[in-house]
Amino acid sequence: MTKKNNELSPEQREELLKTLKARFEKNMNRHKELEWAEVQAKLEANTEKLWSLNEMEGTGGEPDVVGHDQKTGEYIFYDCSAESPKGRRSVCYDREALESRKKHKPENNAIDMATAMGIELLTEEQYRELQILENFDMKTSSWVQTPANIRKLGGAIFCDYRYDTVFMYHNGADSYYAARGFRGSLRV
Repeated sequence: MTKKNNELSPEQREELLKTLKARFEKNMNRHKELEWAEVQAKLEANTEKLWSLNEMEGTGGEPDVVGHDQKTGEYIFYDCSAESPKGRRSVCYDREALESRKKHKPENNAIDMATAMGIELLTEEQYRELQILENFDMKTSSWVQTPANIRKLGGAIFCDYRYDTVFMYHNGADSYYAARGFRGSLRV
């Protein structure tokens, strides 16, 4: 992880922008008709968002631009790693689930990790939109935002991609697996 004050050094910013630009140019199918210069200008004007993108990158998320909100002017980044980010696996859903475990507690939970990174878990709808761009999570799965009524009953939902289909499943929110992490989104 980076500095606690949520700021990157000039060298870290430069390296991250170089990485993001290379990924942007390599994966134009994810953001047709968008220009890197405009994205970079937005990033340079929002350095706290660069810190969050660096956290996404540092945990294996490979963030990339997947859209542009015409109303707000924001660029939308999702984790685009082929599988659920390695640095965010083996976590249960949220703090309540973590604290409810009596034995074999995971080290962290998806909601707290996302909050600390300044990002949000993808919703089921966003997860499905991501899968239209490419196929992700063909061997892993990712927690997604869980509706309050499901969470209240002790459950949480996750998605993956198998058999040419996006599947949405449920599990106890306190469960965790080496092949399940979470994907995040960030608006800049």
